[in-house]
Amino acid sequence: MKKPASSQFALPLAPDQSPSAARIVVGEGNASAIAALSAPESWPFRTAILSGPPRSGKSLLAAWFAESGGVALDDADTMDETAVFHRWNRAQEEKTPLLLTTTAREGGWKITLPDLGSRMGAALWLDIEAPDDEMMADLIAAHAETRLLPLTDDHARYLASRCERTHIVAERLVATIDRLSLERKAPPGQAILRDALEELNGSAEPRML
Repeated sequence: MKKPASSQFALPLAPDQSPSAARIVVGEGNASAIAALSAPESWPFRTAILSGPPRSGKSLLAAWFAESGGVALDDADTMDETAVFHRWNRAQEEKTPLLLTTTAREGGWKITLPDLGSRMGAALWLDIEAPDDEMMADLIAAHAETRLLPLTDDHARYLASRCERTHIVAERLVATIDRLSLERKAPPGQAILRDALEELNGSAEPRML
């Protein structure tokens, strides 16, 4: 049974009990977008577009939104425009909220089908922004949890202050630490953290503010 359009969506943002489960880190870069996702009754024509950089959690949010009773089209800008337009029409007929995700920034999704362009132009645009230092540390910790990698909070803060603040860098940095730890058959200590930073960005010095 479809949820009524006036209902609020409770997104399961808390970590799963499984230590290897992926989870969304909520921080300065995505809190406003997540708040809007929980209240689709406020969206114009029950339609929103969630934009964010690669690996920023758009697909997880879209999946949770769909599980909550909405409709989600992940990477909608790569889909056939006519198919997206028909799905928008069906969502309107069923009075079901529709969420579309894209890596394009607002104004950057070039739509050639006029009917679809007018509908998307009226949709609510939500942005996932770059993380701040606190969110970056949380992202690093979350990726470490997924890999069962024993990073401490101090490790995460040390890394966050010394790397580019992007979602994909957080993931790559933890993957590099994991690989070095396995290669050296040692838990991630200061030497491994420094070497991972230098491998990824050429320096283990604090980032200049």
